[in-house]
Amino acid sequence: MARHQARKRFGQHFLVDTQLIQRLVRSIAPAADALMVEIGPGQGALTRPLLDVVDHLHAVELDRDLITLLERQISPQRLTVHAADALRFDFRTISNAPGALRVVGNLPYNISTPLMFHLISQIEIIRDMHFMLQKEMVDRLVARPGSSDWGRLSVMIQYHCQADFLFTVPPGAFSPPPKVDSAIVRLTPHATLPHPVSDYTLFAGLVNQVFTQRRKAIRNGLKSFLTREEIEALDIDPGLRPDQLGLAEFAALANAAAARQAPSRES
Repeated sequence: MARHQARKRFGQHFLVDTQLIQRLVRSIAPAADALMVEIGPGQGALTRPLLDVVDHLHAVELDRDLITLLERQISPQRLTVHAADALRFDFRTISNAPGALRVVGNLPYNISTPLMFHLISQIEIIRDMHFMLQKEMVDRLVARPGSSDWGRLSVMIQYHCQADFLFTVPPGAFSPPPKVDSAIVRLTPHATLPHPVSDYTLFAGLVNQVFTQRRKAIRNGLKSFLTREEIEALDIDPGLRPDQLGLAEFAALANAAAARQAPSRES
């Protein structure tokens, strides 16, 4: 059978290092009856080792040629292929049970951020996620406040999930090899949000706004949300930069801004 040519427009880099694949499967440690969903199975390099462990696997794939290849080689009793763009796919169609899905994928670098936000919007059905991403992005996902990697992505993902760096993946593990190192990250949704906010849309907007001016004091980025005095009332220094604030501080700022904007209940 002719080998599938990786397509640049899909950001395809196929995983070919079998030892690394087995290490990833061990890290996931799925039970036989796990409801596993693989995003972008490609030529099945991870799909088949997963099927050595799990009874059935769901896969979301956009490339029609790869869908045909997978469906020819793997029985539909073992593998259900959803022909769809993962950025638009409703993962609740697989299961809408709380914490039901274990998601894994070698994500194309060009869609990894919007795809993670798409999955976060369905977080209630997800038990955990294991992704192979550009190492630079994994560094941002697991970053701590005060580091150069700490930013909007760090805050928004860590609001929902515990983020753990598992291991680095060299370019030679792929065909064709990418020009950057990759890494595996585990995202585990919090059973209880550590710093819940009263208005999530406002929280997301506030975080986005302050990080557009990440080199400036937060009093500048927060002008449309809170006054300097209101920031100080939270025991937060208005002169700090956004990357010096932790998740707890961002949640406190968002909750104060939400309370400020709430219509008065006084008669």
